[in-house]
Amino acid sequence: MALNATLFKTTLDVSDLRRHYYQRHQFTVARHPSETDERMMLRILAFALYADEHLEFTKGLSTDEEPDLWQKSLTGEIDLWIEMGLPSEKRVRKARAIAKQVIIFIYGGRTAQMWWEENRNKISQHGNVKIFEVSIEDSTALKDIAQRTMRLQCTIDEDSVWVSDTENNLEIKLTEHC
Repeated sequence: MALNATLFKTTLDVSDLRRHYYQRHQFTVARHPSETDERMMLRILAFALYADEHLEFTKGLSTDEEPDLWQKSLTGEIDLWIEMGLPSEKRVRKARAIAKQVIIFIYGGRTAQMWWEENRNKISQHGNVKIFEVSIEDSTALKDIAQRTMRLQCTIDEDSVWVSDTENNLEIKLTEHC
């Protein structure tokens, strides 16, 4: 018997001071049975950082053909490809060939740092790829606020990303690698 996805109903208020973007988003996130709360919350963080009316959660772990989030133009071209975790260099190459911009959020502490050291030279030469590392402390803090029904606020300015719910106010630090 196959396990079903767990649904998380989310209201996300985004205040992005960099882009002057202020919007409420309501959506349901389906967490794949093999996905952790940590990874799911990082997908929500990525959504907040790149929020747009055309940004969508995809099938994610359910298919190899899609990223975790993407934004398509009205003509169907992929403007933004957002990936979580530690993708293979081949997957990054594929993404950068079909998308105008590729964003990868790496996490997992030492494992993420090792992945970056191994892939730095191949990935950093591509102008349309950005890598952001989320510390293990921050990804754990995000995981700890995951609930089946969430009301989150995300405030973004030049140097800080704040994620809040009714009880927590987390400052998330992103390290940009390229």
